[in-house]
Amino acid sequence: MSRAMDEQLATPRLTRRDALAAASWGAAAFACSTPSGNKKPNILMLMSDQHRGDCVGADGNRAVSTPHLDQLAAEGALFRHAYSSTPSCTPARAALLTGQSPWRHGMLGYGRVAERYPVEKPRALRQAGYYTAGIGKMHWHPQRNPHGFHSVQLDESGRVQSPGFVSDYRRWFAQEAPDLDPDATGIGWNDYRAKAYVLPERLHPTTWTADRAVEFLQGYNRPESFFLKVSFARPHSPYDPPQRFMDRYAEAALPEAAVGGWAGRYRERNNDSFSIWHGDLGPEQVRRSRQGYYGSVSFIDEQIGRILEALEQRGELDETLILYFSDHGDMTGDHHMWRKCFAYEASARIPMIVRWPAGLVAAERGQRIDRPVEIRDVLPTLLDAAGQGEREDMDGRSMLSLLRDREAPWREFIDLEHSICYSPRNHWTALTDGRAKYIFHALDGEEQLFDLLSDPHERQDLAGDSSRESLLRLWRNRMIDHLAERAEPFVKAGKLMTRPERSLYSPHYPQPS
Repeated sequence: MSRAMDEQLATPRLTRRDALAAASWGAAAFACSTPSGNKKPNILMLMSDQHRGDCVGADGNRAVSTPHLDQLAAEGALFRHAYSSTPSCTPARAALLTGQSPWRHGMLGYGRVAERYPVEKPRALRQAGYYTAGIGKMHWHPQRNPHGFHSVQLDESGRVQSPGFVSDYRRWFAQEAPDLDPDATGIGWNDYRAKAYVLPERLHPTTWTADRAVEFLQGYNRPESFFLKVSFARPHSPYDPPQRFMDRYAEAALPEAAVGGWAGRYRERNNDSFSIWHGDLGPEQVRRSRQGYYGSVSFIDEQIGRILEALEQRGELDETLILYFSDHGDMTGDHHMWRKCFAYEASARIPMIVRWPAGLVAAERGQRIDRPVEIRDVLPTLLDAAGQGEREDMDGRSMLSLLRDREAPWREFIDLEHSICYSPRNHWTALTDGRAKYIFHALDGEEQLFDLLSDPHERQDLAGDSSRESLLRLWRNRMIDHLAERAEPFVKAGKLMTRPERSLYSPHYPQPS
């Protein structure tokens, strides 16, 4: 990215709608006022489920329409190498709750988020003086566990994992449309198919989530600053945006699936259902799936615009720290793979956008930051904004430090991993700095190495390239050092061990009291 692209261009104070009409991505940014008095900044945490990092206009994807996210990036910063260390829903949400790495919070794969951790985001911000509210998908256990939130309104995608549980969205739907089926569109929760939502748009869970957030902002009258978490259940399948968003991408030049020379092993589909984890379904199905996926992303972006408009109408847009990110990505056919839980960029890389009040950080706007960040960094960032400083009981770091000084000390690379999911073949640990990526497959010890600068879609595996042997050895030794504290069955006598057995929880996973 050129330096000119990173530079902020000052603009007059406009409404958000006017700014979106006038500004191109990465260029204009609002002039922010200093938060009034000594009041802590409000915090608006926007997140989605399964949004891959390259599916944002500000990231350089010209096929997708995300004007509100692009504007947030222009007014703030886009972290170009943001990851989900354990890229599936529940371990990612454990990292979000705790600010810790997989080994420290204890979830090495897809399991249950613990009932309580020593430090939890809603409780920590509550203790810092915030009124805390959560709206949308939480994916916790038990499902009504608030983890310190003052109020929670849930959409759990039809998931019933606690006795008698009914989500707030489903209860609302039954009252609004008692004769309709919320699942009438007929696509499953891990389905590769895409179809326009068959019910009135106002009943869609994406609309419901935004409606509740707008209501919160319009009605909030407490003296405390607020922390509002808004968690959309899409673009996670079902890929079911309203028809107008399916139409928007009907003729769009959507990216074709990236398929590496090493990916032939995943060409054959693993079953005959609509919820596969690998299989070559052909370019037409990939395009149809991505039409629904891109439509879901744009639908969320539109609803985020409504939320930001409500915040601006309160006069508090420029007194609020705003973050947008996702829990993990979505393969959508890349390398013949579907869903998530993989080490590859489409699964593990996520959007990460931060917009800050001027009184909080004196920093250039429109930055594109290349240092590797992760979901564990969200809670330390929020606590930093709340005036709480760094904490030794977290592995994450405040991303605000990189806004203050792009050369500030930071990690060299980030660790990724996932215990067995779908098949013993999908069991791995990985490291990346955003420029290179090393993957160790635990079943048989296979290694992969990718140059993400020249090959961002990971088409060429360099692990067998003799000219890259020293680079492979460097990353292998880094992995050995990273796993050394775990000892067996991860490392023995200074070498990586194969692990055919599942290792879902680490010894640090909190046990029920």
